[in-house]
Amino acid sequence: MSFDLKEIASISGMPGLYRIIAPTRNGIIVESLAEKPARIVAQARNRVSILQEISMYTNDAETTVPLTDLFDRIRNKYGSELPVNARSNNEELASFLESVLPDYDQERVYASDMKKLVQWYQLVNQFLPYAEEEKEAEASTTPDEQQDQQEA
Repeated sequence: MSFDLKEIASISGMPGLYRIIAPTRNGIIVESLAEKPARIVAQARNRVSILQEISMYTNDAETTVPLTDLFDRIRNKYGSELPVNARSNNEELASFLESVLPDYDQERVYASDMKKLVQWYQLVNQFLPYAEEEKEAEASTTPDEQQDQQEA
């Protein structure tokens, strides 16, 4: 049970997160995760980071924790109401991260990384369904409704 981050990206030089829609010859078409989503073309010169491929350093040099796992831990502990935001001070952010990932590497994980984690979690939590909720919604539909959806 987690967020599906396969098509969600952070793009250098562009604020926020984006859903990847389709490739183009010169880049990719993306849609912003916002109240009023806007579609734009991210040029090939922009660095695109898929959230599913991002991990956080731990004290074990050979181990990192994927962002999807971190989001699950945050959701299980805090739900959608986080005790911090991107404007929180560094000590509050470090305390928050330590509460969900006690063995994070304090030398390689910077305050800016913690701020991104909080911002990204809030955006993902607001605009993407949690996989467990999707399954519950599917389970609550009748078999006839499920068959109608499959035929459509």
